[in-house]
Amino acid sequence: NRSDLSPSSFILASIPGLEAAHFWMAILLCSMYILAVTGNCAVLFIVKTEPSLHAPMYFFLCMLAAIDLALSSSTVPRVLSFYWFNTREISFGACLVQMFLIHTLSAIESTVLLAMAVDRYVAICHPLRHAAILTNAVTVKIGLVAMARGVLFFLPLPLLLLPLPFCSSRVLSHSFCLHQDVMNLACANTTPSVVYGLTAILLVMGLDAILICLSYILILKAVLRLALWKERLKVFSTCIAHICVVLAFYVPLIGLSVVHRFGKDLAPLVHITMGNIYILVPAVLNPIIYGVRTKQIQRRILNLIHIYND
Repeated sequence: NRSDLSPSSFILASIPGLEAAHFWMAILLCSMYILAVTGNCAVLFIVKTEPSLHAPMYFFLCMLAAIDLALSSSTVPRVLSFYWFNTREISFGACLVQMFLIHTLSAIESTVLLAMAVDRYVAICHPLRHAAILTNAVTVKIGLVAMARGVLFFLPLPLLLLPLPFCSSRVLSHSFCLHQDVMNLACANTTPSVVYGLTAILLVMGLDAILICLSYILILKAVLRLALWKERLKVFSTCIAHICVVLAFYVPLIGLSVVHRFGKDLAPLVHITMGNIYILVPAVLNPIIYGVRTKQIQRRILNLIHIYND
């Protein structure tokens, strides 16, 4: 009887009754993944080759693009192999690695979004000091701090799960591995894992969300001090893209957390759909949002299309 030992593998979730639709679901996910990879690679290429975009705001955008590429690539290929080839098993070690990557990359993205909010605050509230405060060197240091913060806070999650005994049930709620999902399959006291996981989420994503809101309260106060409505709209419009990206990240994150906390009786379709939205939607939307809102990126894309057509 090995039901009290760590499993050699977990079983990825499928949607009962919709096995025949797996092929078409995979086509949809693959299309979104290709769009995410193409869009984020385009952002990286455009910023790298356009000297006028070598500024902190666009370096942060490159960090977001790289994170989205890594996050989607750490999950979607495995999900596609499940849908296309019915390879539902994922080894215990691979599951822990995937879980670590998902949570760590999400934490890094949250930190970068906070840095972008601070960038907008300095640019609007202290425009004369913006270039001196947010230099390229400072931007690189912020990126390194974001990586270190994500790794240090979320490395303990798989380490806390590693020694736990697991019950006979090995079926996950998603098509990939998340901490709470794997933890719920353990047949031992998971209080340390629960407490640490909640603490890490609150100290990273929760604190970042509060500081982002605080940044925009200060930005809004500065904007409202402007005399003309046209000036207010013009200044605040520089924040629209970032606000949309923040919503694209935090809304699926909150939705997935709510489903895990209160949706135990929901249909498997809800869990799987929310998980896929959390992984893919920000990666797809971020380059589109900044492509639509940033004239420099628009011009560069149009130039590339014109050169290609010629």
